[in-house]
Order: sequence, then C-alpha cells, then structure tokens
Amino acid sequence: MDKQKQPRGNNKTKLLTLCSLVSRAANWKDALEEIFRKTREDLIFDNLVVYQTDFESQRLDVLYARATGRGKSAEADASWGEIISNRVLQESKIIIEKPETNNSDDRIASPYLLGIPIYPAPNLPGVLVYIRFGGPAFSRQNIQFALFIADLITSIIRKKCLEEFVTTLENEKAVAKLQADFINTISHELRSPLGFIKGYTTTLLRKDTNWDQSTQNDFLEIIERETNNLTDLIDDLLDSSRLQSGQMKFDFQVVRVDSLIRDEVNRAHITNPKQEIILDFDHEIPTIEGDARRLAQVFDNLLSNSAKYAPEAQVVIKLTKNQNHLDLQFKDNGPGIPEQFLPKIFTRFFRVPDKSMKVHGSGLGLFICKQIIDSHEGTICVSSSENGTTFIINLPFAISRSG
Repeated sequence: MDKQKQPRGNNKTKLLTLCSLVSRAANWKDALEEIFRKTREDLIFDNLVVYQTDFESQRLDVLYARATGRGKSAEADASWGEIISNRVLQESKIIIEKPETNNSDDRIASPYLLGIPIYPAPNLPGVLVYIRFGGPAFSRQNIQFALFIADLITSIIRKKCLEEFVTTLENEKAVAKLQADFINTISHELRSPLGFIKGYTTTLLRKDTNWDQSTQNDFLEIIERETNNLTDLIDDLLDSSRLQSGQMKFDFQVVRVDSLIRDEVNRAHITNPKQEIILDFDHEIPTIEGDARRLAQVFDNLLSNSAKYAPEAQVVIKLTKNQNHLDLQFKDNGPGIPEQFLPKIFTRFFRVPDKSMKVHGSGLGLFICKQIIDSHEGTICVSSSENGTTFIINLPFAISRSG
C-alpha cells in the first residue's frame, strides 16, 4: 500500500491554485519551480527533469531540472532519466521503469522512473521524468496526478513558446520595417546624385547654349561632388555586406591613432572649414595594432555626422591612454539624439527620423563603425542629451588573434 499523501478528490482549492499559476506566472521558470514546490508533498521525487525538443536541432535537451533529498546529495552520480526520456519520445507513451534489484545499501543505484510525454507543440514534443531512488514504486494515483502536472507543464511551455514566437515575429517585423525604410532611403539617396549628374550633364551638352568657362566649372564641380556621394553610398553598401557576412579583410599593423585623427580633421576642414574642432590629446599617445584605413573610416564618419546633424556645433575630440587601451571621445554640443533612438543607433539601416529631409544618409555609417571597432576588439557607445552627443570608443593596444 502506497503511504504517500495523495491529493484528495475534493481538494479543489489546491488544484485551482496550481491552474492559476499557469495563467498568472510572468516567468516560466518561476512557474515550474512553484508548481513542483507545491506538489512535492503529494508526489514525492528525488530528481525531476523536463526535457524539450529544440526547434532547430530537433534534439531533446533539458529545459528544467531539480534535485531534492537523495538526488541533491548524489549530484552528478544520480540518474537524470536520459534513457527513459528517449524511449518516451520514440514510443509516445507513459513508461515506468523499476530497478531489477532494489539495493537498500545504495539507493542511488536503484532508481524508479516515471516518464510522461508532453506536447506543447506538434513538432516540439517533450518529456516529464520523475525519479525516486530506492522507491517506493509509482502508484496508480501517482501516475494520475503526474498526468495532471504534465498538462500544467504543457501549458507553461506552450505559453513560453508562444511568447518566444511573438518576440521573433516582432524582431522580424522590426527588421522588415528597417529594410523597407532602407529601400526607400536608398532609392532617394540614389536618385538625388543621379538626378544632379544627369541634369547638369544634359545642360552642358545642350547645343543651343554656350556656357562660359566659369559656369562649366561650377557644373562639373557639382557633377564631381554628386559622383563622390554616389561612390560613398555604394562603398557603404559593400562594406556593410562584407562586415555582416564576416568577409571583410583587415590589415592589422602598428597605427598611430593621434596621427589618423589629425589627418581626418584636416580633411574635414577642407570640406567644412567653418566646423570648429578641438583636439585634446594626452602626451605620448602609444601606438596600437589596427587597420589604419578602417579606423580612419570610423573617424571620418563621426566627423561627417557632426557636420550633418550639428553643423554649427563645436566638436571636441579627446584621446587618453589607459593601462592597456586608448579611450577616445567625439563630443559635440549640438541638439543631441532623442533618447528613444539611442538603443538603435548602431543598427543596420537605422536613421534618426528627419522630418525636414535635409540630412541625407543610408543608415549604414554607424553600423559600419561598430563592426570595425568590434573587429579591433574594442567598444563603441553613445550618450546624448539636449547639450550634445558623445561617442566613446575604447581601443586595445593589441589584438588577440589565433594562428
């Protein structure tokens, strides 16, 4: 006769409490933990495991495991029902296993196992396994109550899968929106320089008008500028694709970051002479290991962004040395970036909304910057307020590369 406590048929309060856990639980792990805690006095176990089929690999993995009593003290030496779980999955039925001989001196060597199939989704079957070391055997009442628990677990895992599916859909929707916005942006960004190039080329080729040399030079400068914009856009698209696929090659050599920044500042002054840029460098900045061309691309992008989004702002570039890395800050006192957009600022295709449409861009620049800094085993982050925006870059002196 099984002397364990069993839930009485009229004990509706406890059953309702267990059911309500499923609907109220904010966290599936907490829900499982609470259910097993509340039911252990009715269905005693030493070890308990919930196995769940992985969606991608279709392999049976442990979703939740708990050890109590003898199972907890035995730790790794105890059974966790791997064999019975595979049998349950293959045969799609309840399986009960008893030890061939009950060793009273070593109860861990005499496990009684109860495996119950669970089906949170048609293609994601799982298994609930109860284990008792040294007995007693699982009674009919035990099995009936375990089936009820299995139904609750199925609901919890189903809710977990649904939440994960919704999250995946939301992420895919966000990516789809970014891609749609990107297509619209790129269409505009391509048409704009092409329109200038075609318009001024057509004008220069007109047979009914003779343009003086000064006017021709002005038209040609506009064509050259727009051709450069078009080239930059295509380069960004190619770089973005190579970085995302891991196919971009880096040429790591000894680099003087302070010299790279000064070169980029000089170039920025040529295209935007009114931009005020202040350099605040530590003395004796050490060299680092890096790709000079790609790092210059990062610095150029940050300076270009300041010129686009904060054309009248002062830019302060601070470079300091630390024990094993350089700290670099690009700070402007422009209007700043709204807080809600900061988490997305390094996302591919993302652009801070510009209602005036005065600022052009592909939404790839900062994504490329982050990928380049990541490839240097560094970090880049941003902070912003109404007083301006600061990009902070951390670059290690050396790159740890295998081979």
